[in-house]
Formats: sequence, C-alpha cells, structure tokens
Amino acid sequence: MSAACSAASYASTGSTLGDMLVMFFVQFLPLKKASHGIGEILGSSVSGKLYPSDAIIFDEAWSPSKWALPMIGPDDHICGSCNGLLCLHTPTSTIKIANLATGECLHLKKPIKSLKDDHFSFYRFGFHPATKEYMVIHFFQQSSPLTAGRFNVIQVYKLGDDKWKDVITPESLSLNCVKNSGVAIVDGAMYWLAEDRESDWQHVVMSFHLGEESFAHIQLPEVDHEDWTFGIGNNRHYWITEIDGKVCISTAQSLEGILFGKLQIWMLTGQVKRRWSQKYNIHLLTPFARGLHFVHGAKIVIQHCNGNLYSCELLGKNFEIELNKMGKLLDSSSRREDGMQFYVCVKSLVPLDVYAKAAIVYRPKRLGEWKLKKWKEWEQERLMLEDAWRGVHQREHDWMGYRRSAVMEIKKMSQDLPDGIRQSLSLEMDRSLQHFPGSVDQLPNPIQKRHNWVEEIQDRKKLLARLERHEV
Repeated sequence: MSAACSAASYASTGSTLGDMLVMFFVQFLPLKKASHGIGEILGSSVSGKLYPSDAIIFDEAWSPSKWALPMIGPDDHICGSCNGLLCLHTPTSTIKIANLATGECLHLKKPIKSLKDDHFSFYRFGFHPATKEYMVIHFFQQSSPLTAGRFNVIQVYKLGDDKWKDVITPESLSLNCVKNSGVAIVDGAMYWLAEDRESDWQHVVMSFHLGEESFAHIQLPEVDHEDWTFGIGNNRHYWITEIDGKVCISTAQSLEGILFGKLQIWMLTGQVKRRWSQKYNIHLLTPFARGLHFVHGAKIVIQHCNGNLYSCELLGKNFEIELNKMGKLLDSSSRREDGMQFYVCVKSLVPLDVYAKAAIVYRPKRLGEWKLKKWKEWEQERLMLEDAWRGVHQREHDWMGYRRSAVMEIKKMSQDLPDGIRQSLSLEMDRSLQHFPGSVDQLPNPIQKRHNWVEEIQDRKKLLARLERHEV
C-alpha cells in the first residue's frame, strides 16, 4: 500500500473514532511586548519582552484549553490544518508536519535556499479528496529587484515524495494579497485574492487545482456602491476564508486597522457554473480589529479593539453585532490584533511514519527550541514561577501541620467542658482547617506541563492571591 493510500485510510476512518473532537485553534504569533509580573514574574511591565508563539484550543462547547501544545515551538507558525495534521512553519530550513493526537512530527526541507524573505504566510497545507494526498504549497517569491513582492511559481510537495515540484503561474501575482488576505483550500483546490484594478472590488479570486495543477480566475460579485462610503476599494479590507466547506470572501470598511460599518460575507456556490451569494450582512455597531473573524456552525468569533476575543450567534442573513450581547471567550489584549490565526482541527490518528522514508524528510541537528539563547529569559521566569509555587506549597503544608497540632491540643483541653460547648468548639476548630488544603497533593499546580499563556496569566493571579493571604 502506498504512503498516500495508507494515510488516507486513517483519514477516512477517523470520523468513526470514539475520541473524535472538533477543536478550534487560536494561534498567537511570536512578538516583542511588555511583560507581566512582580519583577518580571508576577505583574509589572518591562518593555522589549519576547513572547513565544502559542495556541489556545477551544472544544465544541467553546471552552479553552489550559495546556500548551508541545509540538508547537516558540518560533513556529501554523500555516495549515487538515485531518488532524498541522503544518508548522519554523525559522529554520524546515517545515514541520505534526499529528496533534499522537505528537509525531516530520521535518521537511523547505524548497528555498535563502531564508531572508521567507514568511509563514507563503506556505499552505491541504488534502486532495480524490487522490488522498496531503500537499504543502509554497508561493515562491521572485528574486529580481524589479519583481520584489511578487511570484510566478507555486511549489508543491506531496507527503511521501522525494522533492518539490514547480508549477508556473499564468501571470506574475502579488504576494501582499496572499499575506494580507489569506488562502482557502476547499475540495482539492486552493483559492486566494489577486489584484484586478478594473473590477469594483479591485480584486479577483485565483484558484489552483491541486490535482490537475491548473489555474482559473473567478470574478467577484457585484456590490451595492451605497455601502462603500469611502470610495470603492480604497479603504476596504478583504480576506478569503472557508465556511461550511465553501469558499467565502469577506469585506468591510477599514480605517487605521479598525473595521466598522457592515461586514459582508459572500459564498461561492456551484461546481460547474460558479456564482456568488451573500451569506451574511453584519452591521458592526462597535469597532472591531481588522480582518480577524472566524465563522463555524452558528457562531462568529471576532476580536474587539480592546483586545478581547468575543463570540455571538449568527442570527440570520442580516443582523447587528453589539458588544454587550456577545460572549467573551478570552482576554487577548496582551497580543497584537494582527498576530492571531484561526484553524479548525479534527482529532484523528493519521500516521506519519509512512512518510518517514522520503528523501525530503530529515531530523534537525539544532538545539531544542526552548533551549535556544533567545528563550533563556522566558524559561527562567517559568522556573521562578514553579519555585514560587513550591514555596507556597511548603509554607501551607507547614502551617497546616501547626494548625492540626494546635487543634488537637485544644480538643484535649476541652474534654472537661460541658458537651454543648465542647461540641461547638470542636466544630469551629474543624471548620478553621477547611481553609487550607488537606495535603500537598491537593495544593494547586505543582507544574508538570507547560501552561498556555492564557492559563499562565490565571496561574500568576492565583499565586499572587495565595501570597497575599499569607502576608495578612
């Protein structure tokens, strides 16, 4: 059985697994920002702190995870998710394919020699349902100074093959459109926006069929010019996405990175005769961060300008979004609004060992990602946090022993008191012991795994509260 067929057999049967779970990734990209902590670790801000990449997983009930994903390194960027596999861009010469459920990883050699202009947004990961093949796609930037920021080659790698394949595009295309407006892979074809100055949208959809390696243009729908308050296309933001297994285009007025007015979402339907239909027309009654929205099922997730991530029900084709009627998913104010990505991942058991013998797969020789010098300070803070918790645990353990001894002595001394008074005193003593955990094992957070950054913030708040209680 070929590698593609073997892996596809797992992918096709994955939906019958008992532990099947749809998860929603919100990845926060690496950046430099002020830190949180009491002297670094617990609260005050210090400028220039380096934040690692991180991912928050939401289950179908939209409950966030607590633990970081070990396969995502501090400098990694997710550039695709398919059938339980993640495609991760690294700052080295490799692309990493990771299985979320098993923790397996493959490292694939990138198709470029220089990493100078390498960017995670130029890579995508998809699956062709007819051929049962997983593919990594790279938009190859032209090297000429006259064509900087453009590409005329798409490089394709099929998992299990020996090398990348170059596919020439019908024309030179803008990489900025790819970087700023995104890419969607649906039913074995990849879609992105390209420039078209003659259309009302000033964009056209480009498609690339992964199996046939053919290109096509798809014109965007006609629009109501009355909604385009600041002129056609000049102050609008566009992005392409996938909703309910269909290609969709979203657009809204944008001013200095803020969305306002109407968020229009159009869906591409039909296999032979392609046509656009307006899926949603959402009136934004409060300003939101530019371009960051995610639709799944009956919910839309969007980031407010205050940095928080909110969700609300999709109430039909035309409706309004008010902040006071939305549910807060998490506080992401410590991360920049343009450093966030959404992905859906289905937990499954797609094996990676069937691809391990491909010539393009190899093991990196570099140090472990968290051992690199640039992350030394971050790891030291994490160890300081663990030490602080151990100190609190030990202090509470010692104090608990003292309280137990004192209570036992008081109970012995109260034996000669009247029964009513003695019983009342005993109950009061037992009640006082309930304010402390009964053993070290019950104390929270002897840190054994790495928390994601959202849970780490909560962990620090809990530690502060415990320290303040001991100081009272």
